[in-house]
Amino acid sequence: MKLVVLFLVALTVYVDSFPDDDYTWTHHDAEALKRVLDETARECPDITRVYSPGKSVKNVDLWTIEITDNPGVHEPGEPEFKYVGNMHGNEVVGREILLILIPYLCKEYNKGTPTIVELVDNTRIHIMPTMNPDGYAIALEEFLKTGSNSWTVGRQNANNVDLNRNFPDMDKKFFKLQKMHSKINNHITMTMQEIGHLLQKETQVILNWMTEYPFVLSANLHGGDIVANYPLDSSKDGRPHYQKCADDAVFIELSKAYSQAHATMSDPGRKKCDMTEESFDDGITNGADWYPVPGGMQDTNYMYTNCFEITLELGCNKFPPAEQLPQFWDDNKNALIKYMQMVHIGIKGFVTDESGDVLQNAVISVKGINHDITTASDGDYWRLLVPGNYKVTASKPGYLPKTKMCRVEDTLEATHCNFVLTNNRWVSNLKQDILRELKEWDKQ
Repeated sequence: MKLVVLFLVALTVYVDSFPDDDYTWTHHDAEALKRVLDETARECPDITRVYSPGKSVKNVDLWTIEITDNPGVHEPGEPEFKYVGNMHGNEVVGREILLILIPYLCKEYNKGTPTIVELVDNTRIHIMPTMNPDGYAIALEEFLKTGSNSWTVGRQNANNVDLNRNFPDMDKKFFKLQKMHSKINNHITMTMQEIGHLLQKETQVILNWMTEYPFVLSANLHGGDIVANYPLDSSKDGRPHYQKCADDAVFIELSKAYSQAHATMSDPGRKKCDMTEESFDDGITNGADWYPVPGGMQDTNYMYTNCFEITLELGCNKFPPAEQLPQFWDDNKNALIKYMQMVHIGIKGFVTDESGDVLQNAVISVKGINHDITTASDGDYWRLLVPGNYKVTASKPGYLPKTKMCRVEDTLEATHCNFVLTNNRWVSNLKQDILRELKEWDKQ
């Protein structure tokens, strides 16, 4: 992580040399996908690391590439970001544009493009082009045979399960906790009995991945419409209507960052995907207001970890022919970069004790927002917030809580708000010493 001032100006549009006129646009099967990652790693070995957090039902690796200035290491204070594509195997636009974004970041970094250099040097980026390689293989087979793909063929995984309905229904558990007047508002857990269904292999991989890295911001790339979808994805009564989460203002800002940087997503005059499509103001929608999705990955990120995730619907045609892919890249390129930059909004800092030792799992609470986050293993935290003044409290069992005012400016640079907590035992011992001295004084 370089000590530079981040993103104080709007995203600049550059004339790029990649992909050039000689680039062959094609759909990438499993081998071709891995080849893109490996070739990028060879071209940019100092800023990349290729790894697999796990395998699919058919034992295919969910290959991921990390792009940052110090790959393989979490740098204290540096936020972590992820893109996940192809959760539904036949929704391929996200997969393909991520396979362009990966070498694009490498090449632009090597060229010294300021926006990309600053982003890569100050963010740990993880990109998983496909979460459902088994479903994709089914969809690709149909596409190669017929020249098109049916609406649902290849959508599910190899066990014919929709992965975006397979996560624990954290919303349901949260609504239950609210009804019980519980103060639990983050890092919600559920027993297998509460979950009520078998978690697929891919789902388990993602859940483990979520907790292995301190992700701050994420997007899940889908297809079938053109809109940025944000939490909550489920409603209390299961019916379609707006269901706010505690960070509604932040999610609206995040969603608009993508939709307004996209070529057409926020355009009210764009051609609709079908005759029944409703209009999406600013190209964004609350998930539950559109249609409820219990057991979705988006809300699991928000309820189960510190990570804020939105779902991006990137096109009407889920599996377009390869010759249409250049337009999808052009439409999404600036939005993909802009959204990654949004990991740097809000406040960030460290929580330590008076000796300077870091405090992991300290709770960061913001007055007026009923959703807390916790510090990572280095005592660092990142709290996404819209511009304004906030009363922020850091607390941890065994320590006295501390509160301070933190101001968030309208920039893409988080405000530093550090906390030093005093151990309760130190305070207790101090009181004991004072009482002892008073007793000695009385005797004299």
